[in-house]
Amino acid sequence: MSKITPCLWFDGEAEEAAKFYVSLLPDSRIEHIQKNPVDGPAGKAGTVLVVQFTLAGQEYMALNGGMRFEYTHAVSFKIDCKDQAEVDHLWDALSCNGGSVERCGWLRDRYGLYWQIVPSVLPQLLGGADRAGAERAMQAMLKMVKLDIAELKKAYEGKSAA
Repeated sequence: MSKITPCLWFDGEAEEAAKFYVSLLPDSRIEHIQKNPVDGPAGKAGTVLVVQFTLAGQEYMALNGGMRFEYTHAVSFKIDCKDQAEVDHLWDALSCNGGSVERCGWLRDRYGLYWQIVPSVLPQLLGGADRAGAERAMQAMLKMVKLDIAELKKAYEGKSAA
């Protein structure tokens, strides 16, 4: 077990959210579901209190805290994507059923958590040796909602109007 485990606060949706998240990425699973031993602010005895789960190798805890708190951009989860197919898959899955999309690869899922769906190549393009190419890639990214690897590469190489 990690010494530090992020805890995600939910209002009765901890198990549903954890199951959804682990369905999206390899090396993910539900580790343990702890029920409320007594009636309390988090729910009736026997309902789910805490879900311990692993998401892409990182441990998390989902807590049914008994009331809703809003997440903010101040804490988000970045997913490093190897290719456009992975970007597309995660973007579609996380933004559906009540999620909302934002620019530069950011989205908010149906539970209110913020995610950054980022191609692995992006740091190479934005930090590449060709500073003019990096600037073009950055300008292209700033115009995107979901990040498009081919368009980012074209911008870096000076082959697009972006």
